[in-house]
Amino acid sequence: MLTTRHGVRPLGPADLDDFLALARRRPVVNAFVDYRATTTNLEPRWLGGEMWGRFGGGALVAACHVGANLVPVEATPDDAAAFAERALARSRTVSTIVGPQDAVRGFWNAVASSWGRPRDTRWEQPHLEIGGPPLVAPDPQVRRTVRADLTELYPACVAMYTEEVGVSPEHGGGAELYRARVIQLVNRGWSFARFDQGRLVFKAEVACATPYAAQIQGVFVPPDRRGQGLATAGMAAVVELVRREIAPSVSLYVNDWNASARAVYEKVGFRETARFATVMF
Repeated sequence: MLTTRHGVRPLGPADLDDFLALARRRPVVNAFVDYRATTTNLEPRWLGGEMWGRFGGGALVAACHVGANLVPVEATPDDAAAFAERALARSRTVSTIVGPQDAVRGFWNAVASSWGRPRDTRWEQPHLEIGGPPLVAPDPQVRRTVRADLTELYPACVAMYTEEVGVSPEHGGGAELYRARVIQLVNRGWSFARFDQGRLVFKAEVACATPYAAQIQGVFVPPDRRGQGLATAGMAAVVELVRREIAPSVSLYVNDWNASARAVYEKVGFRETARFATVMF
């Protein structure tokens, strides 16, 4: 049953095939929600939230992941406004709104007056992809991390997160959960790093993966080792490893103002295919 006049309702396991068909219209851009749907079967207890769908003429035309992250899926600004109307019927639970720029802007414009002032807004985030070999030589010393690397790896993950987001992942007692997430990525073989005499000098992780694409997060080089080509060769190695063993395309999104990171990704062979935006609370 549709629960609003705009044709929005929560999706469940019976909607999985239709949802995946929708998300896979742009399988690389929608890698995160594809991964979440296939690993949870759209069961709310596993999602840690809900997946909303908007219907038109009996067909699923747009969707919205509503968990810690709120992510519009193939949503026009009108679809985003319809999802916002449903969101306004309850208190805000999400910590981040992220996804294609127009949909995020449409959603935010509808909830801004009620959801309070965000901690940060990032409206220009190029979404980058590479679907072939890297354009530069990969660093042969980049490898998958193991649990024995955590002494170096975990502080680097905290430093990267704090630098990128503006608040430590350990803030408010979050250290245990964040450490568990880092360990989970290591156990999955989704964490990569290079070490120089035992010290971590480059790292990156796969945040999510589908049969079509893997999304990279957490790219980091310690401040005193930047400008030495470690990120360029390191990312080339990650692209090569991921494409060979995890997914055929590799994606990420980056802040428009981060000129050094964008230069690294361009050298490696990433190309912009969409614009994302992020609103953080």
